[in-house]
Amino acid sequence: MAAVLQVLPCVARAPLRPLLSGGPVVRQASGMALAEQAQQLFESTVGAVLPGPMLHRALSLDPGSGLLKVRDRSFQLRQNLHLVGFGKAVLGMAAAAEELLGQHLVQGVISVPKGIRAAMERAGKQEMLLKPHSRVQVFEGAEDNLPDRDALRAALAIRQLAEGLTADDLLLVLISGGGSALLPAPIPPVTLEEKQTLTKLLAARGANIQELNTIRKALSQLKGGGLAQAAYPAQVVSLILSDVVGDPVEVIASGPTVASVHNVQDCLHILNRYGLRAALPRSVKTVLARADSDPHGPHTCGHVLNVIIGSNVLALAEAQRRAEALGYRAVVLSAAIQGDVKSVARFYGLLAQVAGAHLTPPGTAASMEQEEQLHELAAELQLPDLRLKEALETVVGAGGPVCLLAGGEPTVQLQGSGKGGRNQELALRVGAELGRWPPGPVDVLFLSGGTDGQDGPTEAAGAWVVPELASQAAAEGLDVASFLSCSDSHTFFRCFHGGVHLLHTGLTGTNVMDAHLLLLRPR
Repeated sequence: MAAVLQVLPCVARAPLRPLLSGGPVVRQASGMALAEQAQQLFESTVGAVLPGPMLHRALSLDPGSGLLKVRDRSFQLRQNLHLVGFGKAVLGMAAAAEELLGQHLVQGVISVPKGIRAAMERAGKQEMLLKPHSRVQVFEGAEDNLPDRDALRAALAIRQLAEGLTADDLLLVLISGGGSALLPAPIPPVTLEEKQTLTKLLAARGANIQELNTIRKALSQLKGGGLAQAAYPAQVVSLILSDVVGDPVEVIASGPTVASVHNVQDCLHILNRYGLRAALPRSVKTVLARADSDPHGPHTCGHVLNVIIGSNVLALAEAQRRAEALGYRAVVLSAAIQGDVKSVARFYGLLAQVAGAHLTPPGTAASMEQEEQLHELAAELQLPDLRLKEALETVVGAGGPVCLLAGGEPTVQLQGSGKGGRNQELALRVGAELGRWPPGPVDVLFLSGGTDGQDGPTEAAGAWVVPELASQAAAEGLDVASFLSCSDSHTFFRCFHGGVHLLHTGLTGTNVMDAHLLLLRPR
């Protein structure tokens, strides 16, 4: 690997340019490139779940009576409203809340990613920024989506605000993806470093988000309903932008306003599964033992209203509409893609092969064995909402371009010391899969991107690939398998074709997991 990188230094090129508009139909010869269309569809996915519009759809305030309506519930405002928030989309959510609530907002504290205010200013996204003399205090932290001392200070300020409320107060809680890392408040004697190390070990061994959050909640003062308990007896309204498959409110940001349904035995089972129980620091064992003997029993959150205001499902629905406007037959396969990234990549590779064959003349059709393999792999992935049969039926009757859409959050088991993220890893693996079969007379493109605009500790949101990727990479002296063997997908894409396959959006101000696009177009 080192020799390859020494022989072929990476030269950064301009990222794929953002699109401004598209025509009403797919143009094959003189129109937009397939890659540009894929990026446009990804941008529409993100645009559907921007925080301001979503918050305004969820809240309405009658200026005369001071009644705040949240879905079908009403709350009386009398300069008694307080606000806290944490997550990648919370800066924009707080700006929208501040505009809507005006003088009723007494004070607020939010915890947002490091550098996000400057990024929004540079991008000219004024709607994502608080007013100059805002009553909301902003903390920035959790660089590279990892809890740190800055995020800890924010969490303690949020706890202090919540603990000072009375029965006459209303606490508005804004929650989005990334909230776990931005609200770290470990239960003493556990230190932030110990909790962070344990979380990293679990993630590196392939633990999914549900498992990670189960452990986080057990070691946290504020997660697993802890924030709601701190705010009691005030009423609490949580507006949640989901970044978790299935939108379970107890999992998103580790459920700070939802009573935890997990116990110590659940935690020990997870730690055993990944071989970490014996290596636990004494502090973690102390906290788990103390929780097991808590005489107060589980917390309840009867004073809380939790409302999901945005999700991956909503984002994919908008991308489907946009794809159809571009002339594609579009189907949403699933908003619950999860599992090991290798299996997910194999699934998309087989799907492209089978779907592509259905779009071409007889004689190039995929074998029955390949179609059986696709269905078997789909069953192994256990995706609860998968619409594979409907998607293949749509392809058979399409007679033209097809767009298959999905979303979720696959899991990567880290190997080596490379740099990347799950979207770039998935794209690179799908690219390798696509190269295993001759595409025939059909153009194929796969794109995977994080809706927050940041894939792992990189500045890219994801990447896009075509069947020729592996052969073209080899011509440049790049071996796909070598990069995958050390989880170094970002370095690969930065080198390959000068980086043009990387998806650059900048921080988007929202977060509803990832979006996957598979475009197939007969030649």
